[in-house]
Amino acid sequence: FGIMAGKVKWVTDIEKSVLINNFEKRGWIQVAENEDWNFYWMSVQTIRNVFSVETGYRLSDDQIVNHFPNHYELTRKDLMVKNIKRYRKELEKEGSPLAEKDENGKYIYLDFVPVTFMLPADYNLFVEEFRKNPSSTWIMKPCGKAQGKGIFLINKLSQIKKWSRDSKTSSFVSQSSKEAYVISLYINNPLLIGGKKFDLRLYVLVSTYRPLRCYMYKLGFCRFCTVKYTPSTSELDNMFVHLTNVAIQKHGDDYNHIHGGKWTVSNLRLYLESTRGKEVTNKLFDEIHWIIVQSLKAVAPVMNNDKHCFECYGYDIIIDDKLKPWLIEVNASPSLTSSTANDRILKYNLINDTLNIAVPNGEIPDCKWNKSPPKEVLGNYEVLYDEEMAQSDGPDRDMRSRSGQSTGVKGNRARDSGKPVLTTWK
Repeated sequence: FGIMAGKVKWVTDIEKSVLINNFEKRGWIQVAENEDWNFYWMSVQTIRNVFSVETGYRLSDDQIVNHFPNHYELTRKDLMVKNIKRYRKELEKEGSPLAEKDENGKYIYLDFVPVTFMLPADYNLFVEEFRKNPSSTWIMKPCGKAQGKGIFLINKLSQIKKWSRDSKTSSFVSQSSKEAYVISLYINNPLLIGGKKFDLRLYVLVSTYRPLRCYMYKLGFCRFCTVKYTPSTSELDNMFVHLTNVAIQKHGDDYNHIHGGKWTVSNLRLYLESTRGKEVTNKLFDEIHWIIVQSLKAVAPVMNNDKHCFECYGYDIIIDDKLKPWLIEVNASPSLTSSTANDRILKYNLINDTLNIAVPNGEIPDCKWNKSPPKEVLGNYEVLYDEEMAQSDGPDRDMRSRSGQSTGVKGNRARDSGKPVLTTWK
C-alpha cells in the first residue's frame, strides 16, 4: 500500500482493524476508501519521520504523500517572512522591475506582508521601528503554533518584558527554553462587514515546485469574529474582537453553530461588487492571486521538490479598508474537520478534488507522471500558475500582468465575460 494512497488487500476484517488502528496511532487520517484503495492524510510529524535521515524510509513509485519534506519553509511564520524577504532582495539584485520601490522605499508590487521581526533575534530592530511610531499596535505569535494559540497584542514596549533587554549587557536575553516569536505590525484598519473583522481562508494545491504548478480552490470562505471590532486599546486583550480562528471564536457567547460565523468567498465577492463595484472587486481578487503565487515563488528555490509529494495549503488573507490584501500566514494542515453542514460539504469536495488531481483517474499512483491532469478532473480547482506555460509566454509576462494585461489560463487575453478569470502569468 502507499503511505498516502495505495492498494491494500485486506486478508481478514481483524487484520484491517489492526492496521487502521496502527495508522491512526501514527498520525494518519483516513479520508477516503473504496474496494481496493485506502487514502490517508498524514500529519506533519509523520512526514518528518518518513523523510528523516534516521528512519531512512525510501518511498516506492506508487507511494504519494500530502506534504513536501520541508513544507515549513512556507508554513512556519518566521521562515515564510524570511523567505519572502530573501526573494525580494534577490529580485532587487537582479534588477527585476517586480522589486521596484516607491519614493518612501516601499515595494510597489511585493508589499503584501506586514512589517515583521523575529524575536528574540530582531529585538533591537523591532524597538527601532516601534519608536518611529510609538502609538502603533503589534501582534505577537509563536512561530510553531496554530489555531490562535499563544497570540497576543501589544502597544507598549513594557508589555514584552519577558523578552526584554538584559540591563547589564544591553543585549537581548535569549534563552534556549524561550520559544521563538514573530512580531508584526497589526492591521488596525481591517475591512469590516457588519462591524466585524474577518479574514479569508483559501485553499491552494501545489503539485510540483519545479516547475511550479499550483491550483486555486474556488470554494474558500471568510471567518468572522463574533464581537464587533474596535481599535480601542482597552480591547487589546479581547481575542473575540481580533482573532478570526474558529478554534477561538467557537468559545464565544455569540458564536452561531449553524453558520459558524462563515461566509463563502462567492458571497464576499457579491457583497463587494454591490458595495464597491465590480472592477475594484476583480482587482482585489487578482491581487490575492498575485500574493499567493509570489509567496510560492519565494520558497520554490529552497523547497525539497520530492516527486512523491503534493500539498494543499490553507492561506490566511486579511483585507484592509482600502481593499489591500495582506498575507498573514500559510497553514500546512488546514483543518478538515467540519463545524457546520456547509463546512462538511466544502471539505468533502476539497478532499475529493485534491485526490483526483494527486491520483488521477483513481489509478495506481505513479510519482513519475507529469502532474498535468486534464481539465475535467479539476473539479472546483482552477489552474492558478503553470511555470512551464508562463515561460513559453516570454520573460516580460510578470510586468504585463501588473500593468493590467492579465492573461487567462490558456495564455490569451482575458475577456470581460462577467466572471473572474484566473491567470497563469504571475
